[in-house]
Amino acid sequence: MGLDVGERRIGVAVSDVTGTLARPLAVLRPSGLDVDALDVVAGEIARLAEEEDGVGAIVVGLPRRLDGTPTDMTPRVEQFARQLGTRTSLPVSLQDERLSSREAESRLAVRDKDWRSRKARLDAAAAAVILQDYLDGRA
Repeated sequence: MGLDVGERRIGVAVSDVTGTLARPLAVLRPSGLDVDALDVVAGEIARLAEEEDGVGAIVVGLPRRLDGTPTDMTPRVEQFARQLGTRTSLPVSLQDERLSSREAESRLAVRDKDWRSRKARLDAAAAAVILQDYLDGRA
């Protein structure tokens, strides 16, 4: 499972059983990262765990500036990832998410010319880019 964690939205992606191909799944809308995001994501993980393929691990996109230095969100996302690992007992990995939203936007733009439609799916598509980068790095 891949996550693109933001203050107001969290994109969710999953991979196939073989861990080869990531696909966007959903966009979660918690009240805030420091409010109920952990509960919202844990609920989604529990829901997915009940499905046939389940959830074996979590990949969380780690925000960084283009030069690799941390952003204001970096420590917050790192803390979120630690708490998520404790809460779910699943392995959690951090994956550099630089330019993932741009990549996702360009992929969506090829199929969908309506920017409102793309915007609604952007966070899930970015989560799929993050997860795919992680999966490709393991190969």
